[in-house]
Parts: sequence; C-alpha cells; structure tokens
Amino acid sequence: MNPIGPDSTGSPVFPATALQAVQQAYPDRHARLPHKLLGHPLLTRDALAALATRLPETSMEYNLGTLPVGLAPDDTPANGLSAAETIRSIDENQSWIVLKNIERDPAYGALLDSVLAELAPLVTPKTGPMVRREAFLFLSSPGSVTPFHMDPEHNILLQIEGRKVMNLFPAGDPVLVPPTQSEAFHAGGHRNLAWDEAFRDRMDPVTLTPGDAVLVPVKAPHFVQNGDRVSISLSITWRSIRSGAEADLHRLNRLLRARRWPLVPVSGRPERQLLARAGYRITRRLVGEP
Repeated sequence: MNPIGPDSTGSPVFPATALQAVQQAYPDRHARLPHKLLGHPLLTRDALAALATRLPETSMEYNLGTLPVGLAPDDTPANGLSAAETIRSIDENQSWIVLKNIERDPAYGALLDSVLAELAPLVTPKTGPMVRREAFLFLSSPGSVTPFHMDPEHNILLQIEGRKVMNLFPAGDPVLVPPTQSEAFHAGGHRNLAWDEAFRDRMDPVTLTPGDAVLVPVKAPHFVQNGDRVSISLSITWRSIRSGAEADLHRLNRLLRARRWPLVPVSGRPERQLLARAGYRITRRLVGEP
C-alpha cells in the first residue's frame, strides 16, 4: 500500500461527478462532493496520533468539544490532555482537535499535492494559481460542536470517519459578517463570529458521512455539529489572487475607517479592483504600517 498515493489504491481522489460539481460551484458557492480517500493509511487514528507527536505544539489546537454555537474565543475550555492522548481517547474525552499545517510532514505534503493537482485545472482559470496550500485534520468526539466561524481559505472538507453536519451560510452576506468584522478578521482578528438565532433562516445544513466532501467558499460562515460517533475530517485549502485581493481591500477599509476617510466598495471580483489595491499599498506607506 503506497502511503503517499492519491488514495489507498492509487486511483484519483475525486471522481468525475465531484469535478463537475467543483466546476459549477467554485469559487462562490458551496457544493457537496464524493471522494475516495477512505482507508488511506495516513488517515487512521494510529497514524494521526503518531503525527501529533511529530508536530510542534503551535500546529495543534484542541479543547473540550461540548460547546455552544456562539462562543467567545477566550471562553473555550481546555481538556487537560496532550494532543496524542486526545486522539487516542477521542471516543470518550468529549474533545475537539485540529492538527494544523500537516503538509509540513513530507508524507502528508505529498498527499496534499496529489489531491490539489486534480483540482488545479478547474481552479486556476477562475481565481489564479493555488498558493499557500495547506491541510488540516479535525477529530471530534461524539456530539462535539465547532462554533460559528469563518475561514480565510478556499476549502474542501473530506469526511473520513463518522458523521457531521456542516451548517453553511452564504459568503459575502453583510448581515452575517458586517464589514467591520471582515476588516478586523483580515487584520488578525479571531475567526469566531457573533451568533444570532435569526441566522438559521439563511442556513443550509449539509450532512457528511464517510466518502462525502464539501466545497466551502472563502469566508462562508458555518458551524459544525458532530454525530453520535467520532468524526475525522481532512481539510485541504488554498489561497488565490481573489482571496488575497479581498483581504487587501478589507485591510484598506480598516485603515480608511479609522481615519474617517471614504471606504472602498469590495466587489465580488476584488482581483479586478487594481486601483484600490494599489491604493492599499500607498495608504499603508502613508500611515506607516509594514
């Protein structure tokens, strides 16, 4: 069995139906996809516990998983275990853990490269080359909740073990994510978002079981409810010219807002806003930001 092949049999991870769904939805809409990574030797619990012992502490985040949907970052409780112990006892410890930037491990980096190579012909013509290519592994105990949040990357989450519901919301909705929240987020603010029960009317719950995946647009708000068994998910992510341009324009507006200067509208195609992006670089120099 080749530990760094596309899947445990060496065949492509995404069948034709998955690639068609990506072609239709990317980059603005979410889409459910099939995948073929089940049974891969790098994705067993033993392999992940061993990986946790090789990763630096800064590449891991873990805490108790019995959390409310809306939770302030500073209120997140620890579980009192090491990362490897958390993985080995995940059935009973009511925890959630993410292993970050696993592509820095050579075997997992090769796996990420092989999977993203299948997507590059669809992605590159729309948003430019895949940059900052990263991978994350999520393990969560039965009943765990990942609070309402957003992420800065294009993302495909592949379900490996267990069942979870990804409760997804539209990207770019200012009711869910006000402009000031985006500006703070791109300046280094936390990913968690303020929750309002009225948001449920905008929610699309996507159920994932082993062999399912979901394409998640940049900054599409979501929260995750785990099922009654342990969940293991692999997240493959990348940035693009578009995601970088959007981040720059929100950072520009943060600088402008602080000085009560007119703001720049952020369009659905921020990579085309060349003058505004040049203005961001000039404004940074004028205000003395690095």
